[in-house]
Amino acid sequence: MNYKQTTAEKDTVTRNTSSMEAISGNIYEALNVISKRADQITVELKDELSQKLEAFALPSDNLEEIFENREQIEISKFYEKLPKPVAIALEEFLNEKVQKIEKEEEEA
Repeated sequence: MNYKQTTAEKDTVTRNTSSMEAISGNIYEALNVISKRADQITVELKDELSQKLEAFALPSDNLEEIFENREQIEISKFYEKLPKPVAIALEEFLNEKVQKIEKEEEEA
């Protein structure tokens, strides 16, 4: 997903929990879905950032040889300014872009 185009808030916003409950029928289920989606988004963003910063890594890097790299700093600042994964997940949930997939439990 393209998180650069998200319209999620970057600041803390008070939410009405009844709108979340109306979508799922249960506030705890809604929070569980949002939490799991936020975890997925966190992993995706971390992997994407790591791939971009890998280009700057040198095999002989140590603390004395690390120099300030403007491009690397700009990439890091961009990712810091993105909305938090929970805000993105909440926006997706409220726009009904997230579905809960229930696993069938096997009986032993």
